[in-house]
Amino acid sequence: MCVICFVKALVHVFKIYLTASYTYTFRGWPVAFRWDDVRAVGRSSSHRALTCAAAAAGVWLLRDETLGGDALGRPPRGARSQAQCLLQQLRELPGQLASYALAHSLGRWLVYPGSVSLMTRALLPLLQQGQERLVERYHGRRAKLVACDGNEIDTMFMDRRQHPGSHGHGLRLVICCEGNAGFYEMGCLSAPLEAGYSVLGWNHPGFGSSTGVPFPQHDANAMDVVVKYALHRLHFPPAHLVVYGWSVGGFTATWATMTYPELGALVLDATFDDLVPLALKVMPHSWKGLVVRTVREHFNLNVAEQLCCYPGPVLLLRRTQDDVVSTSGRLRPLSPGDVEGNRGNELLLRLLEHRYPVVMAREGRAVVTRWLRAGSLAQEAAFYARYRVDEDWCLALLRSYRARCEEELEGEEALGLHGPAFPWLVGQGLSSRRRRRLALFLARKHLKNVEATHFSPLEPEEFQLPWRL
Repeated sequence: MCVICFVKALVHVFKIYLTASYTYTFRGWPVAFRWDDVRAVGRSSSHRALTCAAAAAGVWLLRDETLGGDALGRPPRGARSQAQCLLQQLRELPGQLASYALAHSLGRWLVYPGSVSLMTRALLPLLQQGQERLVERYHGRRAKLVACDGNEIDTMFMDRRQHPGSHGHGLRLVICCEGNAGFYEMGCLSAPLEAGYSVLGWNHPGFGSSTGVPFPQHDANAMDVVVKYALHRLHFPPAHLVVYGWSVGGFTATWATMTYPELGALVLDATFDDLVPLALKVMPHSWKGLVVRTVREHFNLNVAEQLCCYPGPVLLLRRTQDDVVSTSGRLRPLSPGDVEGNRGNELLLRLLEHRYPVVMAREGRAVVTRWLRAGSLAQEAAFYARYRVDEDWCLALLRSYRARCEEELEGEEALGLHGPAFPWLVGQGLSSRRRRRLALFLARKHLKNVEATHFSPLEPEEFQLPWRL
């Protein structure tokens, strides 16, 4: 019995040593790039870039106040007296304290379980194997980046530019944003990597060897330095950068393309429009007020709002067996083909309504909503065929509208790097039938169904670049 106990203790000590070595080795690495190591190269960017003076506050985030709304329903500050403001603050203090306590304990563990040290230790052998595979098989280069908040971000870069392949995939860099329990060592980067693209993976603050804690502000700070590293140190042109976000990674992916609109494309896989509906699904109903407040104040992953700020090509990958980002039922397994509650549906509707408001009015939204209920590739194709969509006519109409806009806006700022700014008013004067067909055409170009669960690795052939007009 003593021998068995000794062996168990030895294994435990060895695991602790490996964990310490895994993180300690990275701590001793030299810094490869800092958030302020930026030189003006060529044309200046129009994004809300972080300056030295704003470093303490972190990068810019899209909040409710900037959209003109107030999550808590309070009257405008100017309309309240000082006494009313003080009374309101006193009334809200208990709720704020409860929200803060929930966010910094159970909330963070639920939203970002990968930051829990026990999970890192449990996955340590897999993380080490994954890192060795990236270095040995794909000649990965590990680098330490420092974000504006001082967090050290662990990254891995696989360069394919010397051997780009017959389709030139290696000339494009895919920046992979992992989910709330994903690490670049064993995460979503495998699909674009095996498809032949150059790939840059990174770990959220508090994940693996990255330091800090993964709140939205820290995540955005990390994403900011990752994008700058790709542009200014790895020297990829902005148009050759593709941002790929899986699950919760959709927040940092949409933040990057919103903040750097000159980036080439955005792919969102198994993500959602907003965290509130998903949080309410797993928390007790009696906690609704506290949950909404906690999410809005501490975990405001407003993916849809950020997505609508990006003018470039977008592809949404919806997994038909995904029960993680679905609000159908409550803590029950999804029945086969049940995709009606998938929050990716709302993400697509929000995007199309923003970009093509005339097409998506009334019958356009209705037909896309029905199309989104198709739970298999066969059902989707049958529904699409039923409306006899003439794709050549749809393309000709959209290209004609774009050409007219480019002619009218020639030399103006509204003509951006990706063409005329959205929203487009294409579709005016069309019959209801033709608007429905155009709406279906646009929906199918922006969303692709994948028959897989939330955590299934994406097959390399399923990873595609978005449609461009």
